[in-house]
Amino acid sequence: MLEGLYSAAAGMEAQQQRLDSIANDISNIDTPGYQSERVGFENLLYNAAAPTQGSGVSVGAGAQALNLGPSQAASALQTTGQPLDLAIAGDAYLEVKEPGGTTALTRDGQLQLDAKGQLTTSSGLIVQPPITVPAGVTPSDITIASDGTLSSGGKTFGKLALVTVPAPEQLTPIGDGLLVTSTASGSAKPASGASVIQGSLNASNVDLASALTELTDAQNTYSMTSKAISIEAQMLQIANQVRG
Repeated sequence: MLEGLYSAAAGMEAQQQRLDSIANDISNIDTPGYQSERVGFENLLYNAAAPTQGSGVSVGAGAQALNLGPSQAASALQTTGQPLDLAIAGDAYLEVKEPGGTTALTRDGQLQLDAKGQLTTSSGLIVQPPITVPAGVTPSDITIASDGTLSSGGKTFGKLALVTVPAPEQLTPIGDGLLVTSTASGSAKPASGASVIQGSLNASNVDLASALTELTDAQNTYSMTSKAISIEAQMLQIANQVRG
């Protein structure tokens, strides 16, 4: 009978992970370049049942949630008119450096300049390879070509490097719209055919209506699984009373 409790508890944990993922998507609905998380489920191991339950019977241990990586659904383009805002056209990403030295990928093109004149993301991560804007050049002076070349007054001073991976849906989200490569996604390599659009941003690809529907379903499933635990507990209590 304990197997039922374990199975229901595993189900609750899986639905909690699903709820967390949906909540994260909804909270990032206005985050430029954000790609919603895909969540799936898989069965946990089956074990042979106790002899009293019959021979050849297997008992499942429930299910667990799996992060299936970022959704590759298309997102709208938002025109901002800001010179350091960049939309990425194509399946490509910008590379940024995390504080710990890890290289991450992002489609958030809401760039800015730090105190040293380096291009960074809105959260302060330095774009890779680093690009330093010459002293005296303001954002409004900067022109960014479709191939990522930055110039001012006809003089080039850097170029954005767009990268892609063989399986972008297998990238691993690490929060704040950042992704890192995995064995399944393959290593980052220069993107061919991708371009940037100055003065625009990629909107989040979260579909609010779908997210709210998923949220309701996850909440209902979580509630039913919780009730299953309550019923299992009552059955255990009855069994103990009978034995007594």
